[in-house]
Amino acid sequence: MQQPRILEIRHNILKKNDQLARNLRAQFQAANVCVVDLVSSPGSGKTAFLEETLRRLNQDFRVAALVGDLATENDAMRLARSGAPVKQIQTAGICHLEAEMIANNLSDWNLAELDYLFIENVGNLVCPSSYDLGENFRAVLLSVTEGEDKPLKYPTIFNSADVAIITKMDLAEAVEFDKDAAYASIQSVRPGIPILEVSSKSGAGIDAWLAFLKSEKDKAERAAAAQSSQSTNA
Repeated sequence: MQQPRILEIRHNILKKNDQLARNLRAQFQAANVCVVDLVSSPGSGKTAFLEETLRRLNQDFRVAALVGDLATENDAMRLARSGAPVKQIQTAGICHLEAEMIANNLSDWNLAELDYLFIENVGNLVCPSSYDLGENFRAVLLSVTEGEDKPLKYPTIFNSADVAIITKMDLAEAVEFDKDAAYASIQSVRPGIPILEVSSKSGAGIDAWLAFLKSEKDKAERAAAAQSSQSTNA
């Protein structure tokens, strides 16, 4: 008997989130900052991957990160070693980040002074799939230690992603990772999605990831310029 009420509450929550996400996306576009939402299960190597990304990008670009966790500031302190500005968002038990959380933690940052903003979502392959954060694109991470069928078990998060990143490739041989099976699983859920292979430990594949980031930022800038031109001519 309670199901319709529960569905109504969930609909209202998502509706509010989507409106806030649209506002955020407009702010990000106006500031010309490329925003990346990183999602994965716990233990995928997401923080190590982001730390290496920030460290390399920080040499030539203005970068920052928001980090979501149920508790502690451990990941934020770790990422701060990259030299980039980092803020921790403690969700107090909520298994995902929401647009309101992002907005509340950007108030004292000048977005126009950033080229890239990374959002490290809470380690979870279920809840984050429903929450738009205003990002340019979503990257889903899958480590070689998790099993090649993970995309089949959690299709929604992979289907909502724009790029899939296979992490910890330096361990692939040791754990007998079946790359062909993993690729097949990912492509069956999200046909045509770009797939990158990386190792934060060895650095393998990071250059390809940085090139992907650059191409996505260039794409966003062209889209913003085209939209601005249309508005001017209207």
